[in-house]
Amino acid sequence: MAKILLTGATGYIGSHTWLALLAAGFDVVGVDDFSNSSPEVLNRLRELSAQAPVFVRADVNDAAAMDAVFAEHRVAAVVHFAAFKAVGESTAEPLKYYANNLGGLIGTCAAMRRHGVKALVFSSSATVYGEPQFLPYTEAHPLAAMNVYGRTKLMGEQILRDLEAADSSWNFAWLRYFNPVGAHESGRIGEDPRGIPNNLMPYVQQVAVGRREFLSVFGGDYDTPDGTGVRDYLHVMDLAEGHVAAVRYLLEAQRSVTVNLGTGVGVSVLELLKAFEAACGHALPYRIVDRRAGDLPSYYADASLARKLLGWQARRGLQQMCDDSWRWQQANPDGYGASAEVQA
Repeated sequence: MAKILLTGATGYIGSHTWLALLAAGFDVVGVDDFSNSSPEVLNRLRELSAQAPVFVRADVNDAAAMDAVFAEHRVAAVVHFAAFKAVGESTAEPLKYYANNLGGLIGTCAAMRRHGVKALVFSSSATVYGEPQFLPYTEAHPLAAMNVYGRTKLMGEQILRDLEAADSSWNFAWLRYFNPVGAHESGRIGEDPRGIPNNLMPYVQQVAVGRREFLSVFGGDYDTPDGTGVRDYLHVMDLAEGHVAAVRYLLEAQRSVTVNLGTGVGVSVLELLKAFEAACGHALPYRIVDRRAGDLPSYYADASLARKLLGWQARRGLQQMCDDSWRWQQANPDGYGASAEVQA
């Protein structure tokens, strides 16, 4: 089978996609610099796949290192995950985000061009849509990112569209994610944010395991069924399988595609909290606090185009998302740990 290069390979989505690609019969080579991930992920991948992960520790902005990867491995396509993703941090440190997220994408594409690889799956985001003019979001929704992180994704999409316009031999899959949650069903890999979690599910997990005292629910007076924000939560393994479908599409159809990856179902903060209480078996303390600036009342995907073009749709429901998240967090209360070393 074809060999696929993953950048940001040991991150949350990258590591799950690695397993999904192997399960689908692809060979994988991973690249990461561990700036937002742990070397312990490689040990877990070895355990779960029963094979040694092919991995290079490198920064995608390092042209010589990337050239060495492409020279050693005959890569058919690239899945580009390597990016910073904290919305709040992006607002505080815009130069850091533009340099890394756009510079890393440009560096990856430049290395691909030097080695004749012209197929790339881009990890984009529903944040490119901005405030909803209609719901659910379709791929035809106007684009207007509302924060620096979202703008790096929107600009990244445009860079690739300009590259395709200049050279039609390139093929891209722009995958606009909604809200990835959950963990591998084994409980061996999952989301391990550094510091205070920026997203709801890992914060709920840490409350459930005792690392946080309570959950702050930002806003209880939205125009939603229970007053709390509504989002489209997507199991990370469904998302990973969406990347497999996108890789197949690029290699077989040899044309570009833009699709949403989501469930199409909106879930409120309190609905997710209730499902997680069922998963962990006890009540979770929470407090309704003021709305957070920039938060939207509700957004969710129309993912029918992904089903039509890629043959992909989400298969795992909210309760499985919570059950798998709890299995991961309960078995790994401190995440991967700070001192993990890669086994020889």
